[in-house]
Amino acid sequence: MDIQLINIGFGNIVSANRVVAIVSPESAPIKRIINDARDRGQLIDATYGRRTRAVIVTDSSHVILSAIQPETVAHRFAIGKDGSISNN
Repeated sequence: MDIQLINIGFGNIVSANRVVAIVSPESAPIKRIINDARDRGQLIDATYGRRTRAVIVTDSSHVILSAIQPETVAHRFAIGKDGSISNN
């Protein structure tokens, strides 16, 4: 099993194998997910004080906030180690 790490901004890295979803933070259900994760102590804020633009949900129920666009994060997941686009 190959471990792939993805940069989510400002030098923060997430294991691609653990990510379940990358979503925008604007909707009410996503805001509820963020608040619930904060209450459980499973929220990781990787925005460095900037506006949250992407919310990453992991298989361990951790919620990670990122200051880069969801499309940018998803594109980084699609790029393989050799720089080619992966079809996984």
